[in-house]
Amino acid sequence: MLPVDLSAALLVGRVALDEGPTPVIVREGRVLDVSRAAPTVADLLDSRDIAAIDGPEICPVKALTADGADGPRILSPIDLQCVKAAGVTFAVSAIERVIEERARGDADKAAEVRGDLEARVGSGIRAVKPGSEEAMRLKAALIDAGMWSQYLEVAIGPDAEVFTKAPVLSTVGWGAEIGVRSDSTWNNPEPEIVVIADAGGRPVGATLGNDVNLRDFEGRSALLLGKAKDNNASCSLGPFIRLFDEGFTMDDVRAAELDMRIEGPEGYVLDGRSTMREISRDPEELVRQTLSEHQYPDGFALFLGTLFAPVQDRDVPGRGFTHKTGDTVLISTPRLGTLANRVTTSKDAAPWTFGIRDLFANLAERRLIGAGASL
Repeated sequence: MLPVDLSAALLVGRVALDEGPTPVIVREGRVLDVSRAAPTVADLLDSRDIAAIDGPEICPVKALTADGADGPRILSPIDLQCVKAAGVTFAVSAIERVIEERARGDADKAAEVRGDLEARVGSGIRAVKPGSEEAMRLKAALIDAGMWSQYLEVAIGPDAEVFTKAPVLSTVGWGAEIGVRSDSTWNNPEPEIVVIADAGGRPVGATLGNDVNLRDFEGRSALLLGKAKDNNASCSLGPFIRLFDEGFTMDDVRAAELDMRIEGPEGYVLDGRSTMREISRDPEELVRQTLSEHQYPDGFALFLGTLFAPVQDRDVPGRGFTHKTGDTVLISTPRLGTLANRVTTSKDAAPWTFGIRDLFANLAERRLIGAGASL
């Protein structure tokens, strides 16, 4: 679960205590309650010197659990931040989105479309810089060939796709069940690095995320993106946010390699990898585009996209991969640790019941905010 260089990492996150959700700092293997200094993670990330903040020890970090049965339960590491996502930021994912579109969400047609599309545009799309003159020439050629797509527009055009992935406070953390729509038959995990920005839009750290993808829904129509992406328990982050410092910078994000393993209840195993070196838009450019016409006074989390798009058949030849209830998804990279979740349906996952009003009522009851706050 933890970074390989834990002793050098400055980690922040949230845990569930009996009294309520609590911001924490992980220091020297100990989980510290910093709620008196920062009642929310949004407050914590806006602090001038996070490394200097201290608090009482809750437990050793290895004592954290997924269900709270034997120790404090780990939560998603964000709270008030908006949850944004950049899509089609890798050439492979761009091609797969076009395949979904041309197959109209039908997994049976995907293999035929994939072969034709790879042969005609695969090498070209990998070689160009989005928004460049060369990209515009490729666009013109693809239009002439009748191969243009709205997905190729955001893959190589000047404007990135940035959408809202999930409501505030709805994300789940390490060890939680993650939800797939019960009426989806073609779907997959999306292992991603997630950049965390403070209230001023400054990237302050990174974590791991799973931006669950419903290929059948989005493939039928891009206008179904909201239904494909925003469902109960369909967005996981964690285990912690690793803050940027001299030992961990945006360059480490740019060079990161993510490993992913899916372990099915029937013994099925799928291993995949996503390397950030192949991203078509720099992470800071994606942050800039997210901020270009908007402000986020509580900060935001930005999923950077993935090149992982599984095409290996699971059951039926030619239909590729799709989830089954009971799958375990493990997403890892050495400097951020491992995010683990078990797949269920969004209907069967624990319902999201703790919203913004509940959070602030809880903080006021604990005297962490308001006139009676004892900081």
